[in-house]
Amino acid sequence: MTDTTKHIALVCPGGRITEDLAEKTADFAAARHGAMVKLHFHPQCFLEAGHFAGTDAERSAAFFDVANDPQYDAVWFARGGYGACRLNDAVYGELNEHARAKTYLGYSDAGLILSRLYALGLGRPVHGPMPTDLLREDGEAAAARALDYLLLSAPETLEPTARAGVKTAAFNITVLSSFINTDWAPDLSGHVVMLEDVAEYLYRIDRAMFTIMTAPKVRNAKGVMLGRVSDITENDRPFGQNEEEIVRHWCQCAGVPYLGRADIGHDSANRVVPFGG
Repeated sequence: MTDTTKHIALVCPGGRITEDLAEKTADFAAARHGAMVKLHFHPQCFLEAGHFAGTDAERSAAFFDVANDPQYDAVWFARGGYGACRLNDAVYGELNEHARAKTYLGYSDAGLILSRLYALGLGRPVHGPMPTDLLREDGEAAAARALDYLLLSAPETLEPTARAGVKTAAFNITVLSSFINTDWAPDLSGHVVMLEDVAEYLYRIDRAMFTIMTAPKVRNAKGVMLGRVSDITENDRPFGQNEEEIVRHWCQCAGVPYLGRADIGHDSANRVVPFGG
C-alpha cells in the first residue's frame, strides 16, 4: 500500500525550541490534517549552545541530514533567531537529488537559507509561518496557513501578489541587508521583492534599505513591496519619515518601482510567498 502521509522534518538553524512547543505543533497538525501529515522534530531542535540550538556543526549536520533524507517531503524551519549564516558553507555543495525535490518553509533569519537555496537552484524555497508563530496571538491561523500550503498548496494561503504569476521573493529587511552583497543572495532581477521587519529603529531601517537598494542584485527588480514593520523601537528623537516613506525614498533613488504594501510580517497574519512565484 502506498503511504500517502506527507513527512515534514523540522530543524532550528538559529535558536532552539522547547519540547512543549514541538508537542503543541504536532498536536495542532494532527488535529487539522490527521494522518495526512507526520512531523519529525530533529533532536537538534532542543539543543542549547549559548544563543544557538546546538553548535554550528550540530545545526549544520541537522539541516544536511533532513534535506538529503528521502523520507522527508519538506523541511519546515521551526523558528528564526540569529544563526543561519553560521551554517557550514560546504553543506550546500553536498545536497543531493532528494534535497533538490523538497520544499523549504520559514522566514526571518531562515530567509538567508531560503535565499542561498534559491540562488543555487536547490529545492523550492518559500517564505511563510513557522511553529514559533503558535506562541503569538492568533498563532493557530499562521500555523494552519503553513500546513495548508505544505500539504495542499492551498492558494488562499498565498500573499495576493504571489498568486498573480509573477516572480516573487520575500525577506526581513535587516536580514537581507546583511547578505545581499554576498554569494548567498540570488539575482532578484524581474522579481517583486517583498520586505518586512520588526523591533528596529527607523534609522536602522533606513540604513538597511540603503544597502539593499544600492545592491546590484536588486537594481533590476520588477518592484518592491513593503510588508508590516512592527514594534518600531522609539528613538531619542523622531526620524522624520515613517517606514513607507523610507522605502519609497530608496526605491526612487535606485530607480526601482515602489508597488505598495504586501501582506507579510512578523505576525500571525504573515502570508506565504514562494520564491520565484
